[in-house]
Amino acid sequence: MHTGLYHALDFAADGKSLDFLSIPFSVDRSPYYQVKVPVCRVRNGTGPRVLLMAGNHGDEYEGELLLGRLFRRLDPARIRGEVTILPATNAPAVMAARRRSPLDDGNLNRAFPGDPAGTPTFRLAHFLEHELFPRHDVVFDIHSGGTSMAHLPCALIERQGTPDRLARALELMRALDMPYGFVAENGAAAPTSMAAAARAGVIGISGEFGGGGTVTPETIAYTARAIDNLLIAVGLTDAPVLSGPTPAAAPAAAPIATPMQLLQLDSHRQAIYALRRGWFEPAVDVGARVSAGDLAGWFHDLTRLDQPEEELRFQEAGIVISRRLHSDSEAGDCLIQVARPVEEAGILGRAA
Repeated sequence: MHTGLYHALDFAADGKSLDFLSIPFSVDRSPYYQVKVPVCRVRNGTGPRVLLMAGNHGDEYEGELLLGRLFRRLDPARIRGEVTILPATNAPAVMAARRRSPLDDGNLNRAFPGDPAGTPTFRLAHFLEHELFPRHDVVFDIHSGGTSMAHLPCALIERQGTPDRLARALELMRALDMPYGFVAENGAAAPTSMAAAARAGVIGISGEFGGGGTVTPETIAYTARAIDNLLIAVGLTDAPVLSGPTPAAAPAAAPIATPMQLLQLDSHRQAIYALRRGWFEPAVDVGARVSAGDLAGWFHDLTRLDQPEEELRFQEAGIVISRRLHSDSEAGDCLIQVARPVEEAGILGRAA
């Protein structure tokens, strides 16, 4: 009764249900406290099996808001297969508007493969990787830059799994209809949800859909279209559920005029980090194309006003994929990052 994770989900039941994943965690104010993670299920017979999750980090809101709306709008009679929806996966972090859980300082996207006897974040990670992910064909984990980062809107996969699975992941990533697709090089043992999906034998798709700890009509539109496109691409639905002309739908995103540009991060030289306390002033914003040696910004020291600000220059060429929103910075903070444009042949040619 005091360890593990408990649920009463019936994975064979058709229809729509709302339940909770329950994680016992005794705290000072409540000795028999349980962390309650909402989990929604919609099923209509056999077919594609999709897991949609948001709130992996608590301060990333596009997915959290839209997955709740999706559950309310999905009609079991209009789907083929099943979808599991986790709108607030790391529920304590979501409720605290924090990246990490306030219960154990757990960063869920650095906690896989988890620990069934660990703190709540690690118990949840273990359940996801070993119990929930393997029940699905595709996992879509929706992210944004969170409170402290601006991020280029992009879909994301990790270079994981067999060549055939990587090719299918690329195909589904393109189907999201985002302007950029980011391929991460985190390795098979990475503590991320995408590596966990690969270890579970599942195709993992993710993305960065906003930033700054808020949402905008544009970021909601991108995210709604991406969710709809994925469900249509796998054959679970035959029409948009979230985006479209109806009053209850999210605003329609403008069509992408050019094919998705694939991007890759494979070197620490693609980022600039603070080496001491200071204040960052960017010279360029996300989406800018830069060359090695170009000015990235300036680093100020407000405690030494007689010293000039330091120029920061990019070590690698590429497209600016993220930058720090908080000017106040500590040693180790990532200030700005560029990703390298690549072709699909280059991605598939290096598949494991």
